[in-house]
Amino acid sequence: MKKTNAMRILESLGIEYEVLSYDWDEEHLDAVHASESAGLPSEQVFKTIVMQNSDNEAFVFCLPADFSVSLKKARSLTGSKDIDLIKMENLQPITGYIRGGCSPLGMKRHFPTFVEELALLEEHIYVSAGLRGFQLKITPSNLVHAAEATFADFT
Repeated sequence: MKKTNAMRILESLGIEYEVLSYDWDEEHLDAVHASESAGLPSEQVFKTIVMQNSDNEAFVFCLPADFSVSLKKARSLTGSKDIDLIKMENLQPITGYIRGGCSPLGMKRHFPTFVEELALLEEHIYVSAGLRGFQLKITPSNLVHAAEATFADFT
């Protein structure tokens, strides 16, 4: 497989990771399905959610597959009056990624990024490698370092 921006970032920082591939299909691009397809516990597979506030500022949230972002906590965390998911048609123009293959690493530009603190309960977590059907196994602390992110409670 070809290297993704996410992999290049990890390698440039000397961060160890493993790539896990799984079968995917257009009808089931969600992280819960990805965890099932890959044979991984859903609490270890972290999805990437991109949100925008009323000032069009983007924020990245990385959280376990079967959890949801609390809008109240996201507003508080980002200092935003209003915040919501970005429109699907804006995902690729803003991040460079498509649905089902959005990594918290290697977006077109860096956005404030938050990793759900539940990640600290896991030795390793899995995040999208930036392509559908590929996950990166990484320690939570290495993800936060590489993504210039912050651990936070937002679920």
